[in-house]
Amino acid sequence: MPKKGFLITYTLIHTIHIFSVFIYGGFLFIDILFLSKMQQGLSGDEYAKAREAIMVHVRKVVPYALMVAVASGLYMFTQIFGKIENNTLSYFQTLLSIKAFFGLWLGVRGINQKLFKINPWVFKSHFFPFSLVVIIILLSQFMYL
Repeated sequence: MPKKGFLITYTLIHTIHIFSVFIYGGFLFIDILFLSKMQQGLSGDEYAKAREAIMVHVRKVVPYALMVAVASGLYMFTQIFGKIENNTLSYFQTLLSIKAFFGLWLGVRGINQKLFKINPWVFKSHFFPFSLVVIIILLSQFMYL
């Protein structure tokens, strides 16, 4: 049975993780479904101005939410991965590892963009990161089966 202090810490970090993922994934959702569609109703110049007006605020929050999501995810990974038995990963460990790989890929991409100003050479749109977020969410639901 885990200690009470561990459960409180884990629950707190898990809650922070969920909120940060909600912020990051929510932005991707809004960008793909709504912001990208603004082009259809606005001229090129109007679209550029409107998008930049939004992105100024997005850049202040979303990249840091991604970094918090990755950091909290790494902590949780170390706490729940468990022991490898019989030299093979369990179903849970396999799905958790895939989920962690996708999360780390998103984190490396985001950190490169925010901290090092390195823009991605491939997958420049937000569709691929959004797809990974959806896959990560689905994997988190299937991990416990």
